Amino acid sequence: MFHDPPARTLGADLRALRRARGLTLTDLSSRLGRSVGWLSQVERDLSSPGIDDLRQIAAALDVSISSLFRSDAPPGEEGIIVRAGARRPIGSREAGLVEELLSPDLTDDFEVVQSTFAPGARLSAPVSRPTQEVGTIVSGRLTLTVAERTYELGPGDSFRIRGEPFTWANPHKTPCVAIWVIAPPIY
Repeated sequence: MFHDPPARTLGADLRALRRARGLTLTDLSSRLGRSVGWLSQVERDLSSPGIDDLRQIAAALDVSISSLFRSDAPPGEEGIIVRAGARRPIGSREAGLVEELLSPDLTDDFEVVQSTFAPGARLSAPVSRPTQEVGTIVSGRLTLTVAERTYELGPGDSFRIRGEPFTWANPHKTPCVAIWVIAPPIY
């Protein structure tokens, strides 16, 4: 007997993001200047935050506000299917990088992200995240530096980053598309 999966909600995504950052309800509510009770109600979908609240939450969790908006999946597809035209933009604010969430939401132990690196785009400073990340290059070429070691990657090449500082660059004339699996979810 099959059961419909529970619908994933804004509150569930916020809880997953907060936990992925190692924050308690008290920590985040202090950053927001709101009560623990209010934040708990938002995470349990008993209260709906306004747009100004969402802006503050996004800033406190270091995510784009657009990543907090849910796509309108057809009935029966919520939490299971993400249509190509309904992906949520997420992630970096780096120029020349477009990231989209391929996972239905942020409530699993990992997330799947598609990154498109524009020609000439580069990460300006090393990033280090408390995550494990595995990715593969779908098309184009990418220069990836992990822990001060540089690799030239092309279609079909895969990589892993385990919390080390890394940078990327696309010094080529064509876009590069990569698919990443990141655990725990960070966007």
